[in-house]
Amino acid sequence: MPAPFLLLARLSKNLIVITRPQSQAESLALRLIALGRAVCVFPLLDIQPLSDPSQLKVCLNNLSDYAMVAFVSPNAVDAAFAFLPKWPRGVSAAVVGEGSRQALARHGVTDQTATVLSPIDTQRTDSETLLEVLDLPALAGKKVLIIRAETGRELLADRLREAGITVDQVAAYRRGSPPLDAERREELSQLLEVDCDWVITSSEALRNLKDDVEQVAGTSGWEQIQRATVIVPHVRIEETAKNMGFQHVILTASGDEALVTAIQSRP
Repeated sequence: MPAPFLLLARLSKNLIVITRPQSQAESLALRLIALGRAVCVFPLLDIQPLSDPSQLKVCLNNLSDYAMVAFVSPNAVDAAFAFLPKWPRGVSAAVVGEGSRQALARHGVTDQTATVLSPIDTQRTDSETLLEVLDLPALAGKKVLIIRAETGRELLADRLREAGITVDQVAAYRRGSPPLDAERREELSQLLEVDCDWVITSSEALRNLKDDVEQVAGTSGWEQIQRATVIVPHVRIEETAKNMGFQHVILTASGDEALVTAIQSRP
């Protein structure tokens, strides 16, 4: 969203800052604007394509070899379907959050067209709660593919292997921090001048925010932003925010609907 939203924010009580990667932020931003909220998109993560997607393509060409394919994020879903024309029959899909389930649906993979597994507890959607709904004995002796970023947690793969399941992992994208150029510095400086609620959807984004604020405004800027409200969709991000000194943290369930509800409940 362009800088004029910052001007609008000066006339409103709370500016909503959406920090998702640009491609994932705009639909939520437009929805909130339609509800009359002042919004600025300020990505704290940059999703980048792989320099060499050949291994990803090999795995996708052989999806029928797997009993289940697990996607760790909406980015993993979208990156995979850039090379995948259709979902193979008989292969289950597993996701760790509502956003990934919705991403699958955009590509035609729903409960009507495939078996889609996801955590039941929408307050905590992660590898641990996904494992709770998987039939591990039924997967024993079979192959599972995990599609992820170049780096990430190993818990899901480790637990599956402990259950006697053969696990392949393949990277589908890279995560990075957007470069702090002159335009971005100016926008962040303006954000520090207004009353903001920050929508943070990963712990990595929180760490990138700290790095950016300290480069732009030093320790005093970081102390200032710690007094802002952050809205997070996962207890692990909530824990990170509190450990980083944020005083006002609102925890929601997974998915845009829960985020919108929490934001609309703010005065």
